[in-house]
Amino acid sequence: MVTLTARQQSLVLAQLRTARYGHLLTLHILLLLHHGYSPTQIAACLFCSRSSVYRSAGAWRTGTLTLTVTRHLPRSWWGRALADDLRRKLILLLRYVPRAFGWRRTRWSCACLALTLSRQVGYQISAETVRRWLHQADYVWKRPSLVARADDPARATLLARIRLHWEGLGPREALVFADELELHLLPKVGAQWTRRGQRLEIVTPGQDRRCYLAAALDFRTGRLLHRTGDTKNRFLFLDLLRALDRAYSGTGFRRVFVVADN
Repeated sequence: MVTLTARQQSLVLAQLRTARYGHLLTLHILLLLHHGYSPTQIAACLFCSRSSVYRSAGAWRTGTLTLTVTRHLPRSWWGRALADDLRRKLILLLRYVPRAFGWRRTRWSCACLALTLSRQVGYQISAETVRRWLHQADYVWKRPSLVARADDPARATLLARIRLHWEGLGPREALVFADELELHLLPKVGAQWTRRGQRLEIVTPGQDRRCYLAAALDFRTGRLLHRTGDTKNRFLFLDLLRALDRAYSGTGFRRVFVVADN
């Protein structure tokens, strides 16, 4: 056990504050905050005031924290630490739509991300820096895929009915999913690597022709039946139903449930 007088404690604390002034106290505060300690606990543990804890935490969040680096610590380490924190904030921004930050846009651009991040941290960040950070975080610029909207109020009821029929299928009953699509017979020309100043030419097979296809997939067996036509109308769907009737009635099935959109 060590016993110190009041004067000895004052001298030790003065030397401690002088030795850790500029960076060591702040680093301890940041690490303890990260591990869940409260400002009161940190102040009691590090023999500092709670205002110092709040000041260090606020400076870290705003990116205005300045540290005095000694000759024993490389100056680049603090820059890397700040950059890591900014990259985390950048990835968090991508979880929100631009409208949440006042942009009248549907997609984030590097310029918008840079301006939004600059407003948060209080100093300027370039769009090229944002682009470099996104590539480092394994983000790429590519076109999103379209998905169907799921705002039908009767969606849950319809899915429950489909599941009820599926789970109650008898040995002589079948359930198929049917849909139709439009096929463009004229091939679509895409981009490819070409020498600068030259343009490749591809002979077209003629005028664009379209073909319509209706198909039904047996959910239990994976069997697929389809019919094609020159137009997409009720006759194409009726042709598919007749094909289903011939295929399943000849194999002993007495009932076929067809799930189709409207």
